Amino acid sequence: MPVIPRSSYYDKHYKQSAALIRARRPYLIKNAATGLGLFGFCIGVYWFTIRAVSQDDFEDVKVPDAPVQSPQPGASTIARSAAMK
Repeated sequence: MPVIPRSSYYDKHYKQSAALIRARRPYLIKNAATGLGLFGFCIGVYWFTIRAVSQDDFEDVKVPDAPVQSPQPGASTIARSAAMK
């Protein structure tokens, strides 16, 4: 029982037949041009975005001070008691 249903455009090894190649030939150039156009558009949007973000120096963003960490339970206090002596 075949997993993929049979089509008249493919042979028994699921290779393209001559009829399928002939049927797709008129669309080959159009599809390639469309694909290149989409690829160029995506690369253009990516380039523009990276360039726009890299110009920002983020000086207007306030960075908070580092939070003061309290000693965690079970932490060693030997260093603290030695420093107090």
